[in-house]
Amino acid sequence: MNSGGQFVISLDFELFWGVRDKRKIGDYSSALEKVHALVPEMLAMFREYEVNTTFATVGLLFAQDKKELIKYSPALKPNYKDSNLSPYTDGFGIVKDNAVDDPYHFALPLIEMIKDKYPEHEIGTHTFSHYYCQEEGQTLETFKADLVSAIEIAKAKGIELYSLVFPRNQYNPEYLQVCKELGILTYRGNEEAWYFAPDSKEGTTLKKKIYRTLDCYINISGHNTYKLSDLISEKPYNIPSSRFFRPYMAKGGMILEELKLRRIKNSMTYAAKNNLLYHLWWHPHNFGQNTYRNMETLKSVLEHYRKLKLQHGFESFTMKDCALSLNTMEMK
Repeated sequence: MNSGGQFVISLDFELFWGVRDKRKIGDYSSALEKVHALVPEMLAMFREYEVNTTFATVGLLFAQDKKELIKYSPALKPNYKDSNLSPYTDGFGIVKDNAVDDPYHFALPLIEMIKDKYPEHEIGTHTFSHYYCQEEGQTLETFKADLVSAIEIAKAKGIELYSLVFPRNQYNPEYLQVCKELGILTYRGNEEAWYFAPDSKEGTTLKKKIYRTLDCYINISGHNTYKLSDLISEKPYNIPSSRFFRPYMAKGGMILEELKLRRIKNSMTYAAKNNLLYHLWWHPHNFGQNTYRNMETLKSVLEHYRKLKLQHGFESFTMKDCALSLNTMEMK
């Protein structure tokens, strides 16, 4: 049996904070509401297959109520050129008082469930406000203020943050020193292909979007797998993405779903056989539509992981686990 690589899953846990500039609650409410049932289902499935994940969570979701949400918001806020990107513009006007009244903006019960009942998973950060690091008008200082708020509200709930996922994958290398200073050990970087390069909203062209979509079904950019020891660099460590778990597309039906599944499984197998890291990610709300089909595909992925674990020693790692392993390598 070969010694077999690392399987990493990170989830961008954001609810409406992550799509507020693109969608209206009324058009997407059912998918967002389902997240409160989907996360427990995913947690049960992950435990069944012995898979540990990183929940990169928007800091605003940690708030118990609107009062606490305002309390932890940074005094220094980003001044985006596109004001629609900022959740602060209207003073949280559409946000209601708590999770019972507003399942779109609060998720503390789910966060506490992960922390208390499923401690094998890591709760990381997706910044405090779903902060956009490549958009015009924000600065290093406002990013730092945002990340401090994320750390403080998590700490108030008994959670230390070690891993970061940049919203919209707008990775900004200039901000890594701030992350290091604030105790962040690792972040999720992007695939190397040109169409995955971090960009502002305006810079993400239609051509890039088409290539990104095609690459989920057809192997254009390669397996995007990584040798863990090659990820040793200046901290925080980059644990790059391998593949976005694109949700089921009703228009493409099972043909596209099978192509997507084969793409993921082939790369997982390649990683396991060659002692490499494979990093899969998605948003829980992606499964809020076509839920049954998405969960069945996830189950198939996890079954494949279990087979690779038995055959090749493929191991499930959180992003923090990767960072700790890399730190150990550096110490030797």
